[in-house]
Amino acid sequence: MTLPVAVAASLALAACGGGGTSGMPGPTGSSLSPKFPRMRVDQKKSAGGAQILDGTLPRLNGEPDDLSQYRGKVVLVVNTATECGFTPQFDGLEHLYKQKRDEGFVILGFPADDVAHQEPRDNGQIAEFCKANYGVTFPMFEKSNVKDDPVNPVFQKLDAELGPPTWNFNKYLLDRLGNPVKHFDVQVTPDSPELVSAIDAELKS
Repeated sequence: MTLPVAVAASLALAACGGGGTSGMPGPTGSSLSPKFPRMRVDQKKSAGGAQILDGTLPRLNGEPDDLSQYRGKVVLVVNTATECGFTPQFDGLEHLYKQKRDEGFVILGFPADDVAHQEPRDNGQIAEFCKANYGVTFPMFEKSNVKDDPVNPVFQKLDAELGPPTWNFNKYLLDRLGNPVKHFDVQVTPDSPELVSAIDAELKS
């Protein structure tokens, strides 16, 4: 099932986001497998983990963003799509971001079409969709691949540490040094106690 799109054409290209919600809708449509592996990897930290936050990548509006600026924060990396049954998780992600950003938390969103081809929009359309429908304000980067070649460099490193995304809206938690901590699959929603408690533990460390 595709979500209705209410896009305001006058919205400028910027970062993208949402509000807070629980009870996200389940998967719909024949392209989505009814069974998901619960890919939550046990805590793992690598001495080279900070390299995940190295380099510069373009945001949705094309402006370069130096990833090293996010070191010192607790980071949640999420692969996103606007035509997925789980797209409403944008709402919960934005709520989580607003709730915890003053504590040193940030979400980095990476739109991708190579997971079941559920991101047909270009960068400008993604920005408009996210802003108009979910009010996203956390950083969103240009559309890229997260599984297939050429793979976004952030996801190349995350794959080596915690495995590839199993679907859209997988969530990768990094500590303040940029080390990978845990990988949560799509069924772990933004308001899930296990995700929130893992974030809080890193914020306190």
